[in-house]
Amino acid sequence: MAKIKYGLSNCYYAKYNGLVQNEESYSQPVQMPGSVALTLDPSGESVDEYADNILWFHSDVNNGYSGTLEVEVLGDDFRKDILGEEEDTNGVLFENSDAPVVEFALLGQFQLEGDNETGKRFCLFRCTASRPPMNGSTKEATITPQHDTVNLTAMPRVSDHMTKATAKNTSNQYNTWFNAVVTKA
Repeated sequence: MAKIKYGLSNCYYAKYNGLVQNEESYSQPVQMPGSVALTLDPSGESVDEYADNILWFHSDVNNGYSGTLEVEVLGDDFRKDILGEEEDTNGVLFENSDAPVVEFALLGQFQLEGDNETGKRFCLFRCTASRPPMNGSTKEATITPQHDTVNLTAMPRVSDHMTKATAKNTSNQYNTWFNAVVTKA
């Protein structure tokens, strides 16, 4: 059993290609270097029904997660593949206000320590991301890094309602986790 969890690393995204022969299809994962923080809160409400003067029924609605992904600098590949920015022949990126929403899987890893555990890998299957704010400040006596932050929504997949998968270093798929989006055996 892990004693502590820390250290976000190895973030990748894989563009969602839709259903192909009734199977969820994703592009090859693309690395997103410079991951700083991932903060996702559960999305969905609790349902409480009272009868006979007691709590008769309780259920939680799982609508996935929402929150933020913070990186040092959001890469051009992500900007083009997911945010729909267009690169011209001069290498200039253009943001188009009519760019469609692109869904993707987000893969990554948290460091674990204790009892021979080294990491816990995750995959959020159906994500969307917002444009990051533009920010920056002048250099003073010290340099304060400015990070790019995107708002993330991680939703259940339509076909099978799966939201995420996780694996510890004892999993059979741990060593190949970032080669392709994991499928349920």
